[in-house]
Amino acid sequence: MSLVLIVDDIAAMRDQYAYDLKRLGGFDTITASGGAAGLTTLDQEPVDCVILDLEMPGVDGFEVLTTLKRKGHKVPVIVYTGTGSYDRCVRAVKLGAYSFIAKDEPLERVVREVENALAWSGLRSEINRLKRKTGEGSPLIGESRSALAMMELIDRLAPIPSAVLIMGESGTGKELVARRLHDAGTRKKRPFVAVNCAALPDAMVESELFGHERGAFTGADQVRKGAFETADKGTLFLDEVGELPLAAQAKLLRVLEDGIITRLGSHQGRQVDTRVVAATNRDLDSEVAAGRFRQDLLFRLNTHVVQVPPLRERLSDVPLLADHFLTMTCEKFGCKKRILAPETLDRLKSYHWSRNNIRELRNVMERLVIATSEELITADLVPAEISASSSSSEALLPTDPEGTLKQQKTKAERQIILAALERNDWHITNTAQKLGLSDHSSLLKIMKRHGLKK
Repeated sequence: MSLVLIVDDIAAMRDQYAYDLKRLGGFDTITASGGAAGLTTLDQEPVDCVILDLEMPGVDGFEVLTTLKRKGHKVPVIVYTGTGSYDRCVRAVKLGAYSFIAKDEPLERVVREVENALAWSGLRSEINRLKRKTGEGSPLIGESRSALAMMELIDRLAPIPSAVLIMGESGTGKELVARRLHDAGTRKKRPFVAVNCAALPDAMVESELFGHERGAFTGADQVRKGAFETADKGTLFLDEVGELPLAAQAKLLRVLEDGIITRLGSHQGRQVDTRVVAATNRDLDSEVAAGRFRQDLLFRLNTHVVQVPPLRERLSDVPLLADHFLTMTCEKFGCKKRILAPETLDRLKSYHWSRNNIRELRNVMERLVIATSEELITADLVPAEISASSSSSEALLPTDPEGTLKQQKTKAERQIILAALERNDWHITNTAQKLGLSDHSSLLKIMKRHGLKK
């Protein structure tokens, strides 16, 4: 049963509303004698809807709405006023109120308004759930130079039909890049089909990609379209494309060359207009040299390349990403919005995130939400492995210890400089001071040596 909170400084008014809402609407009700008490109740009780008086001494209705907006609290609020001031009600709606009513409204209408607010809240929650399920609720986020440069490139590539190869470490958000390529282009109203090549058994790869006819193999009891046909006129995202067996690579190459697919068990080709976006965390040039990936297929796939930067090269984006994942997690678990203490953010921004990049940050945010019921997430709640690594110089070592000692030292120096620039928003003088360099010109010389530009 839904719980409705009535906030009013006049006892007779709030008690009458509580009684009538329970009698006429069957709601559970709870009351608060003012704005401050109402905010406390919202922190402690699972309130589904609020009826809020705007004119109250001390913390008035506007301050309550402002606080709820700052905290990211999504409970629907219906405001009422006895002054009949339309402008005040409009101001309240702009602050996030669901709707407004007059104090002399019939209680039957108030009940209907509460029912509408609860239905609207449920619909919004379902939309957010579906967005999270499809990935739409996790957009590309970032204001760092590397993130903005990547998004600018994506938007330039989105309208063209050519293949795109997305390269980046595990957990950097390669599927989100593919979705943005699709959503920002002319095919956005057509299907977006994602296939994880690494998860397909070798025997099923060709069937999944190109489809099969009835009787093509044991168990094929009906005709089945493959991913290429399903994504016709749209986008096919081939994640972990480096895992495809060589036989499937040869057929994929043919489709990329002439746009014709042939289902297993059939000799009839079918024309498809499917844009292919592939992704990998492997070095495909090395795979070609080892004979595990076709060079001609690589040339077809990497017509355009989007390099997704690891999180350690865009540490200034950590606060934005962390807040986004906090909001998503709190909505998912139905709890009040959390806030990261400055010391907590400092630890997160100092960590290397080399295990799983943005996906690792998302998991850490979920752990932090579960770790406390308090609004403020303090630094002592940060997982021990992150706190330890944040202050360790080992976190700045290359994640792939290949090459000579000189090459590894060069990689490490570049990562150290880039991480420091990101932490200081690319302010050259401040970064030089934090690194203990004599002046900004010394830093500029090192940046030039590593090809780092402001």
